Amino acid sequence: MTRREFATCIGAAAVARGAPQPPPDSKADFTLRIGPVVVELGPRSVTKTIGYNGTSPGPLLRVKEGQPVMIDVFNDTGDPEIVHWHGLRIPSNVDGSMEEGSPMIAPHGRQRYAFTPSPSGTRWYHTHTSAGRNLKRGLYTGQFGFFVIDPKAGDAGNYDREVFLALREWEPWMSTGNDDEASMDAAYKLFSINDRALGSGDPVRVKAGDRVLLRILNASATVTRRVGFAGHKFHVVAMDGNPVANPCDVDALELGPAERIDAVVEMNNPGKWILGATSDHDRNGGMGMVFEYSGATGAARWIAPAATAWDYGIFGKAGTPADAETVPLVFRKIFAGHRWVDKWSINGKSWPKTEPIRVKAGGRYRLIFDNPSDEAHPLHLHRHTFELTRIAGVATGGIFKDVVVVQPKSKVEVDLVADNPGLSLFHCHQQMHMDYGFMALMEYA
Repeated sequence: MTRREFATCIGAAAVARGAPQPPPDSKADFTLRIGPVVVELGPRSVTKTIGYNGTSPGPLLRVKEGQPVMIDVFNDTGDPEIVHWHGLRIPSNVDGSMEEGSPMIAPHGRQRYAFTPSPSGTRWYHTHTSAGRNLKRGLYTGQFGFFVIDPKAGDAGNYDREVFLALREWEPWMSTGNDDEASMDAAYKLFSINDRALGSGDPVRVKAGDRVLLRILNASATVTRRVGFAGHKFHVVAMDGNPVANPCDVDALELGPAERIDAVVEMNNPGKWILGATSDHDRNGGMGMVFEYSGATGAARWIAPAATAWDYGIFGKAGTPADAETVPLVFRKIFAGHRWVDKWSINGKSWPKTEPIRVKAGGRYRLIFDNPSDEAHPLHLHRHTFELTRIAGVATGGIFKDVVVVQPKSKVEVDLVADNPGLSLFHCHQQMHMDYGFMALMEYA
């Protein structure tokens, strides 16, 4: 157990003891078992990690919005674990963050999570443990899976089928890049979409005229991804599970760690085509998937999309945001020494010394994410959804997210309605940044 886990686990357990629990003999709706898995990415590409129910990604969990659910999680490993239900509006004690008060699952122990899932959309679940320099812990493992909440109305959407795509790297190692004196970061040896490398496993078989909804997740611990689909366009309809104000077509998608994009693709160009990372190295190394039309022959083709800049704002709408109390948050790098891992601060302090973000129930707040550093940050706020209102000085609206990437030397402003009382963790979803200080708690008065 790390010092972070030990320092928060005792208090978390105390909070959890006061929470109402379902009868112990009641049957769970889902069961997850955390344990060792072997992922065969290809004929000569096998990796060993920790996952759920013997697989990685873990099983798809699909529920109805507003319908209570119980999930039993068994920890079959020798380390304390926890599961975070990412993007859900649920109580702190079951959110899956020990900093908020969710209890750790002891080695060879069990935890029951009981909550009413909302809002509808593409969510996901994953471990929320610290890793530090141990790249066999936390999000470097295979502990992740899709969690879909269907709307109460049961609207099937204007598409013919769904395809779930998790972008993933494997076999992490500590690297200094090309400079032996640089700070260290994670690098990877293997790549895939879901549990198969490009060229391995079956293609996604489609028919001309199909409308396919792609639910795409960047399940990386550290890497922002740009993705293209040769011969086709993405019609973006939702981000982080939330419908966008202005659905539109793009040639490429960009997702920071933990971001999700729902995009409908019109299958109107028969042949065999590759969807994958625009990085030639990583796509050829496995981060791609073949889509094959009925009757198509020959080799699958890749055509690189145009190198246009990614812009959240094109999916938004014009408008003037309501008055809100401003909360400036400045993120800085603290150089830790050559061949070591840099630390991070929020308003001059690193976790666990960061000042809490204090709010009142029902209040409206404008969080100003100010990133003077030279690295991008995928920022995540637990248990809440926020609206993007200004990106690098340009106003927008109607884009609701739970993760936003703030580019180097840039600012993003988001509006938050404090409507889910309880402790809520705010952090960078880049695992190494989070582990080395980039966290704070939002507290309700």
